[in-house]
Amino acid sequence: MPSHPRPTTIAEYIQAAPPEGQPHLRRLYEILKEVAPEAQEAIKWGTPFFVEPRFLFAFSATKAHLNFTPTEKGLLPFRKELEKHKTTQNMLQVPYKQPLPEDLIRTIAMHRLRVVRERKDDSFW
Repeated sequence: MPSHPRPTTIAEYIQAAPPEGQPHLRRLYEILKEVAPEAQEAIKWGTPFFVEPRFLFAFSATKAHLNFTPTEKGLLPFRKELEKHKTTQNMLQVPYKQPLPEDLIRTIAMHRLRVVRERKDDSFW
């Protein structure tokens, strides 16, 4: 059985993701790139990361949904807005069958970037 090389860029990661998730993943990537254009992009632990110079956020693809991971502290101020979405302690989960909550993701990502730049959160998660 031929093995597929592990993605080394975010573009390769998206290309290797489930086809039904690729439009959401591409749009999520565009939003995060707009919010943090100077962030370093990396694949760490098989997941796309944005780092400036500390962890900003990550995202990942599963079979049926994507995960946007701005950390627990990145999600906490948005508990009210996140009530109608599926979340875990550290991430927002968006099923591929639902529209991407672009404004909410942009707002959370901008907040996370500001917190990291102001050095108000030195923790990784």
